[in-house]
Amino acid sequence: MQNLPALLSLCVAVCSAYPVDRASEDEDSMELVQQYLENYYNLAKDTKPFVRRRDGGPVVEKLREMQKFLGLEVTGKLDSDTLEMMHKPRCGVPDVGDFTTFPGMPKWRKTHLTYRIMNYMLDLPRDAVDSAIEKALSLWEEVTPLTFSKADDGEADIKILFAVRDHGDFIPFDGPGKVLAHAYPPGPGIYGDAHFDDDEPWTRDTSGTNLFLVAAHELGHSLGLFHSADPRALMYPVYNARTDLARLRLSQDDVAGIQSLYGSPSVSPDDPAVPPESVPPGPETPAACDPSLSFDAISTLRGEILFFKDRHFWRKSLRTLEPGFYLISSFWPSLPSGLDAAYEETSKDIVFVFKGNQFWAIRGTEAQAGYPKSIHTPVFPTVRKIDAAIFDKEKKKTYFFVGDKYWRFDERRRSMEPGFPRQIAEDFPGVDPKVDAAFEAFGFYYFFNGSSQLEFDPNAREVTHSLKSNSWLNC
Repeated sequence: MQNLPALLSLCVAVCSAYPVDRASEDEDSMELVQQYLENYYNLAKDTKPFVRRRDGGPVVEKLREMQKFLGLEVTGKLDSDTLEMMHKPRCGVPDVGDFTTFPGMPKWRKTHLTYRIMNYMLDLPRDAVDSAIEKALSLWEEVTPLTFSKADDGEADIKILFAVRDHGDFIPFDGPGKVLAHAYPPGPGIYGDAHFDDDEPWTRDTSGTNLFLVAAHELGHSLGLFHSADPRALMYPVYNARTDLARLRLSQDDVAGIQSLYGSPSVSPDDPAVPPESVPPGPETPAACDPSLSFDAISTLRGEILFFKDRHFWRKSLRTLEPGFYLISSFWPSLPSGLDAAYEETSKDIVFVFKGNQFWAIRGTEAQAGYPKSIHTPVFPTVRKIDAAIFDKEKKKTYFFVGDKYWRFDERRRSMEPGFPRQIAEDFPGVDPKVDAAFEAFGFYYFFNGSSQLEFDPNAREVTHSLKSNSWLNC
């Protein structure tokens, strides 16, 4: 590299004022420093050799900038922690501070976006790649008005490519273990696209490079976010193999960033410009903190949680402290009161609600045409009503609970799985076989019976917490 002598001269010139570790004297390490600061911190490529300076010059300045951004001790020295950070796998997009958008704040001027997976890798089967990308997009979908659909051919807003080395965009990949991927901000042509280095050992877990985790970060770029200096943020540039994938959520920094571009789910163009007013308390109004409070049905909706009771529902956002309280009819005039069950199929942006032997479909605040429909199918020929339902976003399975039994529906194949119904007690040990309401969040299932709820880990197949039903309402 042409500027290597400049860095070597710098080390000789400033070593008395800025001592470096022995590893930094290695020529390969100095080349890494030059490349890293050029690629991610805008170090000029024509850096000149220079003599002793009080401030150490541009390289030391850029080292300080890098150390500050990545949360290291700011010394301007090429110490072991700094060198170790430079060796970690990361995103190929340069770094900036706080939650930040690309210059000019480019964003999509519509709320429904299409994506297309242009090719597939050898490390993972197609369905695992599809699932990882869909799950990654759902993180952003839950906190914005954005929705996504997969295109199998033709043009798409976001094109996803797996490639090695030179791949046509003048930003070649560098082999395994360094730059994992890069993505472009919203716009036409290549803008919005996300490219992944196919030399990486892509995996479903963290034994290699987890595709879901990297895709969630890169697709944040595709939506308009730059890098964050918050190590807890998904948009932090360095890959963290120790991330707990089952509990992965966007940080407040990520949410603030993406909502600065698109707003929150409640201000979707599909929602009313002014949401209906909350219901004032009355003699027949259920009280949120009544110790005996139970729920008829519970569902998520675009990142929020809806708790239905009689003619009312609480609308709980994880981003605000106080839940809203509304009449069901103020949002969905055609829906009945006293619902039996509800669940959100997030991949279709539809909530299904059940009462008796009928069910309805809603998208945002709009009831869908052609409903209600009967639950009486060849699968449920004698079932009078559904007690509760859960949609598992990762597995793409819907669980229907009726009495002490449950059925499982495969949403991909659009068919009920064989061997059902099964006993709730057999497959959900510790859960009461009478379920009033249920929903999934953060990788856990929450089962409600009367005024009590149980948090259930479906992977460990055990109850992890026992809580009051109204704990979600700050009670």
